[in-house]
Amino acid sequence: MALDAICLQSVVRELKSQIVGARIEKIQQPTRDQIVLLLRGSRRLLVCAGVGQPRLHLTRLLRDNPSQPPMFCMLLRKYLAGGRIAALRQAELERVVELEIEALDELGEQSRFRLILEAMGRRSNLILCAVDGHIIDCLRRVDFEMSQERQVLPGLFYHLPPAQDKRSPLAAEREEFLEQLAQAPAEQALDRWLLDTYTAISPLVARELVYRACGATDARRSGNENALWESFSAWQSAVRAQNFLPVLLRRDGKPADFTYGPVFQYEGAMEQETAESFSQLLDDFYAGREQSDRVRQKGQDLLKTATSARDRVRRKLAAQEKEYAQTQSREQLRLCGELITANFYRMERGMTKLTAENYYEEGYPPVDIRLDARLSPQENAARYFKQYTKAKTAEKILTEQLVRGRAELQYLESVLQELAQAESEQDFNDIRAELTDGGYIRQRGRKQPGFQRQSKPRVFRSSAGLRILVGRNNRQNDKLTTREADKRDIWLHTQKIHGSHVILCTGGAEPDAQSLLEAAQLAAYFSQGRESANVPVDYTPVKFVKKPAGGRPGMVIYTTYRTVNVTPAEDLVKRLQAGK
Repeated sequence: MALDAICLQSVVRELKSQIVGARIEKIQQPTRDQIVLLLRGSRRLLVCAGVGQPRLHLTRLLRDNPSQPPMFCMLLRKYLAGGRIAALRQAELERVVELEIEALDELGEQSRFRLILEAMGRRSNLILCAVDGHIIDCLRRVDFEMSQERQVLPGLFYHLPPAQDKRSPLAAEREEFLEQLAQAPAEQALDRWLLDTYTAISPLVARELVYRACGATDARRSGNENALWESFSAWQSAVRAQNFLPVLLRRDGKPADFTYGPVFQYEGAMEQETAESFSQLLDDFYAGREQSDRVRQKGQDLLKTATSARDRVRRKLAAQEKEYAQTQSREQLRLCGELITANFYRMERGMTKLTAENYYEEGYPPVDIRLDARLSPQENAARYFKQYTKAKTAEKILTEQLVRGRAELQYLESVLQELAQAESEQDFNDIRAELTDGGYIRQRGRKQPGFQRQSKPRVFRSSAGLRILVGRNNRQNDKLTTREADKRDIWLHTQKIHGSHVILCTGGAEPDAQSLLEAAQLAAYFSQGRESANVPVDYTPVKFVKKPAGGRPGMVIYTTYRTVNVTPAEDLVKRLQAGK
């Protein structure tokens, strides 16, 4: 649910008693769309103008800030730092909230400024105005080309966004409501009619009003007019009395929606949880989304980097393989040089072709040899011998380059497989560090020691109670296999396809067949064979697994192994994870 005007009203009402009169000690801008005002008393007021998640509330979450504050953050610090929040207002039934702040102006005199949040979906904005309404600057500048209705630019006077052509739901009376409803088509969905007729009503609330009136969210107008009015009237009374309740809706344990009152339309399909405050409600709901957005952004950047590197290596390998194939015909070059040498007596400078008998083959078949007319016979022979030597040397060098290139290609494909299965921001941080160490990402600035948390492998527990560890990335695979695993533990990996290193911790005992099978299924699931059936998985004691000298992260060699074919199953992964 978007933060509609009524829900925003409940947030503003709650915040007034908490932040009005508070002193602004610091101002931060963690992301492009977020401003955090650090208030005296260790409180953080988040003002977010992000597309799809605009909001205003106190937050407990600590957000990382960029090393260099953005320009808008510097502007807010210039005018608002050290100021006091004098008032908090909301435009009536609009998603526009204004913070009035007393602070010292450029001349050191007490003045007032207005920080205005327009929480309007894709048109969300954050605007800093002087007390008389002229715009100092804004997060998103809107010029005439972007909007012919209203410009938001420094120097102009601020005006509210154009009002929608809808009625106020709190001003509606029974007769007017029923009259308007009677003009709607009989088969029109009632929730759609509410959304089209009245402002400040979200789709979730519209469906809820229809459900309470008719027992279904998709009810039509015919015969339901009076019931809908009763439901609508009860909602009006609750809003006028400011009878708000912060309700978080969860689906499968994950936040799915929120609103300002009880919800009955889902009939048990969603779990309802009452939060202590609207700030806590919004903090809990958007925390996961922010994390997902950061993870997705990090993943896209790394995916682009790794894909470009892989494609570059592929093109390089294709060119080297073509060049290598050309070196395989070098014996013909040597033959031409020897035949020219054997026929010096027949040759003169200026010849372009020599037809000589190939005395290396039975029957002495004639061979046409191209000559450079600018060279003497001796120089033509030397030219062919030089090309032969060059091709022979190139074969040796290309053989080594092809080995290194194929190893690099396998490594980059393993990184792409890791990115496809990364689950958290920390996973992407680990992969970024790995690519940086490998030279695929340029290190910017000084590395800050201790900033990055130490990641841990995935932990599962087999049906028999044995721990199963699954690496999340190549560097963690190395650490897990070569340093942390006991030499008597069982190491598992998919055969000839990229995947995580899996360790079945046995404590020196012989593992049971079921635990071994489950560990193999985990190895298949966390690999490129996740969507396949009968995936071959090799397993062997850790003592038979070695890392070759100079090998890339995640690369090992192993001997004395066995293979089992398994089919990965997601329900097994969830069951083993729940039992850890």
